[in-house]
Amino acid sequence: MKNQVVPLEDEKQTTTEIGFLHEIGSRFAAADSLHSVLNRVVHFVSSVVQCDSCFIYVLENDELVLRASKIPHADVIDRLRLRVGQGLTGWVAEHRQPVAIPVHAFEDPRFQVFNELPEDRYEAFLSVPVLCRGRLVAVINLQHRHPHEHSGSEIQLVATAGFLVGAEIELARLETENSQLSERLETRKVLDRAKGILQRDLGITEEEAYLTIQRQSRQRRRSKREIAEAILLADELRRGIGG
Repeated sequence: MKNQVVPLEDEKQTTTEIGFLHEIGSRFAAADSLHSVLNRVVHFVSSVVQCDSCFIYVLENDELVLRASKIPHADVIDRLRLRVGQGLTGWVAEHRQPVAIPVHAFEDPRFQVFNELPEDRYEAFLSVPVLCRGRLVAVINLQHRHPHEHSGSEIQLVATAGFLVGAEIELARLETENSQLSERLETRKVLDRAKGILQRDLGITEEEAYLTIQRQSRQRRRSKREIAEAILLADELRRGIGG
């Protein structure tokens, strides 16, 4: 039996895909921020599966939040939200099954139109769920301006990438939430200390102290934490001079 000759293009494609998967497996071990992880996923996926657009929606509190995009969308990143079940992306999240539409994706009855996104008029659409231990964590969407028949290997490649990075996305999301929680707790402590100083120095109630900080925040266009930190610094300086 003669050995089967593998076409050069297929061999190159296979080598690229193996390299792609190896890259994911080796580089995603580092603990990075959520956006860093997602942007790397976008780069990896769109470099192997040639596409015009790549979105990643992350599941947060029963909503899908647009967190990364191949095409810059500063006005909608971190702001655009979908309910699970809403649009094609929401359908994929709800059913945990990939969807591939080669042409006129915007005519699919499940499709959700967003006026902010020119990609809504793109022809081809591929959406793949990202799971971690059986739990949905994100959805990866690829779009093409012109009709495109997604091959089984392309769908499998994106699904495999999603499988490999699912845990990393979930970890990065949790770390981001923990960091935000720590930041809020620290801000709360600073505000409480600043309110205490105002109550002591001005003889006002806690509510009046908070309203004073809030008013200064609006007038000076600074965050309440910045105003509170200024109050703490002034108090420390006064004590240092007086002491």
